[in-house]
Amino acid sequence: MNDAAMLGTIDVRGFSFSYGTRAVLHGVSFTLPARSITAIIGPSGCGKSTFLRSINRLNDLIPGSRHEGDIVVDGQSIFATGTDLVALRQRVGMVFQRPNPFPKSIYDNVVYGPRLNGLTAKRDLPGLVERCLRQAALWDEVKDRLDTPATGLSGGQQQRLCIARALANDPDVLLMDEPCSALDPIATQRVEELIVELKAKYTIVIVTHNMQQAARVSDVTGFFYKGELVEFGPTETIFTRPAREQTEAYITGRFG
Repeated sequence: MNDAAMLGTIDVRGFSFSYGTRAVLHGVSFTLPARSITAIIGPSGCGKSTFLRSINRLNDLIPGSRHEGDIVVDGQSIFATGTDLVALRQRVGMVFQRPNPFPKSIYDNVVYGPRLNGLTAKRDLPGLVERCLRQAALWDEVKDRLDTPATGLSGGQQQRLCIARALANDPDVLLMDEPCSALDPIATQRVEELIVELKAKYTIVIVTHNMQQAARVSDVTGFFYKGELVEFGPTETIFTRPAREQTEAYITGRFG
């Protein structure tokens, strides 16, 4: 797939996942469009986070885990023999539920990946830091204290720093696992606005328990229940005219 505009397309093909004998995902198939925001919703324990962490193979780190089916990013299977997991995780970045800045300066947090992986010449690092912090809507707040510890930032600032850190690796895809659940309403609004801005350049997949958040920020929504993809489609359709009774019951708060 050579068209740059399509970088970040994710095809999920009959994907199943188990932890030991416990099956978590069952034959999930759908295509997540490039340069858009896909929200994954569903009750706790339905397999949302397991699915998200499968896209950059973070679940490989769990002993006894196994999968069937395939996940294809930009026309290439992420499970192909010889796949470079470091390169995959550069292309498919991850932002976690709780902000997790490294115990380093703000500057060193942003340059950590490019410096470790030799992605950027040393002379270009200051420009990279400014660009990524601007993309993360954080530059104006921290530009005069780049050498101070990142742990001194507020929770919302830390989460935006973690987004900047992910962007510094120049990914095509950005995975976000409940990125606002630990934030106050004002910080949540800032991060949501940022997510919407970033879809111009990145494919974003966000797992959220917050139905209003999914409705506000996403273009398409997938509803998971008991490890299965019940329904997938344009967010407006899913929230106003769902095709499946289970989807409607969850969205209207009858369970979950």
